[in-house]
Amino acid sequence: MLAATYMKHASTRCWTKNLPLVTSVRTSRRTFILTALSTAATAAYSFVSPSISLANSLENGTYKPQHFQTTNERELQNLEAAKSNKPMFTRPEPNYPNHVPLYTFEKAMLFLGSSLGAFLHPERNEFIVALGESTAHPYFLNLLRDQMLSDPVGRQILKERPNITSTSLDLDHLSNLPPNTFGRTYVDWLHKEGVSPDTRVPVRFIDDDELAFIFQRYRQCHDFYHSITGLPIVREGEIAVKMFEFLNLKIPFAGLGAIFAPFNVKRRDERWRLFEVYYPWAWQCAIGCKPLINVYWEKIMEKDVNELRKELGVIVPPDMRQLRKVARMRRLKGLTN
Repeated sequence: MLAATYMKHASTRCWTKNLPLVTSVRTSRRTFILTALSTAATAAYSFVSPSISLANSLENGTYKPQHFQTTNERELQNLEAAKSNKPMFTRPEPNYPNHVPLYTFEKAMLFLGSSLGAFLHPERNEFIVALGESTAHPYFLNLLRDQMLSDPVGRQILKERPNITSTSLDLDHLSNLPPNTFGRTYVDWLHKEGVSPDTRVPVRFIDDDELAFIFQRYRQCHDFYHSITGLPIVREGEIAVKMFEFLNLKIPFAGLGAIFAPFNVKRRDERWRLFEVYYPWAWQCAIGCKPLINVYWEKIMEKDVNELRKELGVIVPPDMRQLRKVARMRRLKGLTN
């Protein structure tokens, strides 16, 4: 009995000693259970909350159907966002081989730089080429295109778009033609002046593909104008041909050369020949001359050159090299400046 009483008192003391620990465990369990229930209730409410809000809006008459974007709408939105983020000065895609698209301010800078360079250094071809293209406004090139479209030969040229090279012309064949043919006259002029049709650089700064070809055609036919008139490629010869081209084709570049280039001619006798001999000749020749942009030069190489001049209305000017020779002799004798 004593032993039983002792054991009872011992167990009572042990339970009393561990009472705080038991209480702490029960509290932790209660806190965990309450937290879990609260989380579950929140999740359940968030799951059913849209349905409750939808039911309330339907009951109150304030429901507005939600619009969901289609795939096309998302793609269109992404495309508009890409356009808005496009860099300001992204270079457009070229419209033809060798094309270099330019912004308006770049074209203005090209014109200013090339015009100054061409005036100070007319012997540098890169300035002449850039000035020609920077002044080739679509308005004037469209006039040339309309002129070509109104002529059957011009329409054929626009359709076939020939490219003039020494290979396409077959210069060896032209060299064996009779002396009175245009082809032989052209080849003899090339040899005399030391030039080649292969030196004409391609057009780069004109945006429209067809207008670029028209200007390229004008550029490549320049030597034909020289050969049929007999004018050399010295400075005053180029200026005289530019005046003739401007009056016949209305190319702004040719007009600028005819107007401003004489100011850079230093010799008095050269200016005299331009103003008193070759400018009046250009006016007289342009009055009755056929538009030379509509001449398919490659197909009339075997034609008699004098008959061709008569057909086109081209008047042969005074021999410039002979006049220059006479002026040189006079300078040597001290008779003129």
